[in-house]
Amino acid sequence: VQLQASGGGLVQAGDSLRLSCTDSGDIFYSYSIGWFRQAPGKEREFLAAITGNGESTFYADPVKGRFTISRDNAKNTAYLQMNSLKPEDTALYSCAADPSESILHRREINYFRWGQGTQVTVSS
Repeated sequence: VQLQASGGGLVQAGDSLRLSCTDSGDIFYSYSIGWFRQAPGKEREFLAAITGNGESTFYADPVKGRFTISRDNAKNTAYLQMNSLKPEDTALYSCAADPSESILHRREINYFRWGQGTQVTVSS
């Protein structure tokens, strides 16, 4: 698995963005996918995760109700739809693969492959 995150950019508070996480491999469906972010001077933070079949999701409290994780296994891509963005959402966003296809984890140690991040900057 080799992941690549994309879709970041500079937006204003209240705007929306959809991030994509694309895998160049051929067993994307067998991994759970997690999204994380890291703001300058802060630790990396778990945001959301989705099982391999897309039927179960899990969100961190700070983004629950604003962010939605989804995936399209036919396109080897997972998404993070981000609505009502706030300046505090500014960070480098990364996706990662978890070999536990049906169990969702929030700890980084459970993710074995990380994609290059995409920067999201939200201006006030």
